[in-house]
Amino acid sequence: MPTLTRFQGIKITMYFRDHNPPHFHAAYVGQKAELLLNGAVKTGSLPLAQLGLVQEWASQHQQALISRWNLAAAGRHFTPIDYP
Repeated sequence: MPTLTRFQGIKITMYFRDHNPPHFHAAYVGQKAELLLNGAVKTGSLPLAQLGLVQEWASQHQQALISRWNLAAAGRHFTPIDYP
């Protein structure tokens, strides 16, 4: 699972050829969540402070997330997204 970015102890990843709807995975100290590209939680949970950071990051990187999802869905490698 390629890493999109890491910040403040949070790891953001995206699987190759993953199922729809488009989403990414966030992990923080043993807690995990799947979030839609707009930042809405699909499954799992994160502490509220970290969830807020992830959602803010996602809102600032919408176009990059869509681009990475399209590449990953096609099984193609992508470059990480810088933080912030």
